[in-house]
Amino acid sequence: MKRLLIPLAAAGLSAAALAFPANAEPHWATDNLQPKPADAYGAAYFWLDSNGAALRKATQYRLDAKDVPKLVTSQSKGAPDGKPGMTTPTGTTKPTASKNINLPKTIGKVFFLDQAGRYRWCSATSIQARHRNLVATAGHCVFANGKNDVYEKWIFVPGYYQGKAPWGVYPGAYAFTAYDLDTYDDYDGDFAFVAVHNGFSLAGEKEVSHNEFKAWAGDKWIKPREIDAKEFLKCQINLGECWSEGEDKPADLVGPDYPGAVLEKVEVSKETYNAAKAKGTGRGQGLIFGDPVVEQVTKDQLDAYKGPGDRGTDSLGNHTITHYYTQKWVRPGTSRKYYEAHYIIGIAKDMGRLGDVVGGQGVAWNQPMGQKVIAFGYPADPHPDGDKPFSGVTPKWCSGKTGTKTYQVNTFRVDTHQVLKCSMTGGADGGPWLMRYDNGKRTGYVNGVTSMFLDQDGNNRIDFISSAYFDGEVASVYNKANYAETKAIVGPKGELLR
Repeated sequence: MKRLLIPLAAAGLSAAALAFPANAEPHWATDNLQPKPADAYGAAYFWLDSNGAALRKATQYRLDAKDVPKLVTSQSKGAPDGKPGMTTPTGTTKPTASKNINLPKTIGKVFFLDQAGRYRWCSATSIQARHRNLVATAGHCVFANGKNDVYEKWIFVPGYYQGKAPWGVYPGAYAFTAYDLDTYDDYDGDFAFVAVHNGFSLAGEKEVSHNEFKAWAGDKWIKPREIDAKEFLKCQINLGECWSEGEDKPADLVGPDYPGAVLEKVEVSKETYNAAKAKGTGRGQGLIFGDPVVEQVTKDQLDAYKGPGDRGTDSLGNHTITHYYTQKWVRPGTSRKYYEAHYIIGIAKDMGRLGDVVGGQGVAWNQPMGQKVIAFGYPADPHPDGDKPFSGVTPKWCSGKTGTKTYQVNTFRVDTHQVLKCSMTGGADGGPWLMRYDNGKRTGYVNGVTSMFLDQDGNNRIDFISSAYFDGEVASVYNKANYAETKAIVGPKGELLR
């Protein structure tokens, strides 16, 4: 697999904060998502277009497994490979007091196209980073199996709710994960850190001149407006952009059984109407078209009328026109239509860096087993028995202590996963496990991300979820991701930056 180079900052977090053992050589993999502003803008616009239609169309990502995996104890009391460490979370939410679990502002969904082109999503969270630009999720929600290294059109939507992106969308630029996951599909490394560009939202559209339209680097399109023949001639004289479609073609008189024939009424005099009435009724040409129609009009309308109908005024001064109609069957004609171009540009609004907008959770590694955590995510899959308690529209949570031992999941080459008793189902993939969660500040330390869903007691209900154990290797991948610099992709006027 070809490794891709990315721009790195001169310095990251402190060496003490991100130290890993000298004998544990870091193994990470990096791949480009959408590092170029134009590609990032295109990916975000794909999901935001038509009021977020693609966001609502997406379904939860599913692991490729015929049966729900089973846990096998590894008889290990943990898998630390060095000293414990952590980075401090940052928040943008004012502390509050509540007995209920307050949802973090940092959590949301990641959206992407899978290898079959299907619209997919997973759960994720913003985390603390030097450049305020990192997202933590499951590795299988970023890195694909087979020929493609990473999924396409990858974005993060913090605070996602029913197709809405309240704080904008953040296109992925660079992705980082464990080398063994990327190369061997080893789910002991099923985690990923993604550096995202500044977020943006679509802020409407604006009509501009042709020159402004040509110079605009962002989204743009031509909106046609129908005009009449006189306006068309004027447009051509002024060298505007206008065009015509179709041709002028009169209607042809046909029989009632002609394919596509339509019945038209023709206003005639009373004498012509009476002559047609004498012929009787039916479907042929020239027969009457219903009873006479009496129209109430004003004196001015009566005087101005020049048609074949009968004009009259009764003894009370009421003015009327009586209209008489016969019928004919025709094949409809066509008329030439004229259009003028109107130049429209789409305006985008830069939302700023992810961490400045929603904050970022801390990250912890090499922590003792049996930690009290709260796991958040957007579950949507039904349980194996078919019961579907979750919609995937709103985030849910589980709380408890992680297991005191690590576990194996033979299906996915797992040797050292940590587990949490929890009934969240697929769709919560990639959601954070937060230890030391401060319910008032809505911040904690990511000590895992949901990887798998397990039915341990065999009753066809998900009862455990598992995560890669966050050890020194996770810290080294996080350290690598922490150096990645990203940037704004739209300017102050909403234009696409180069």
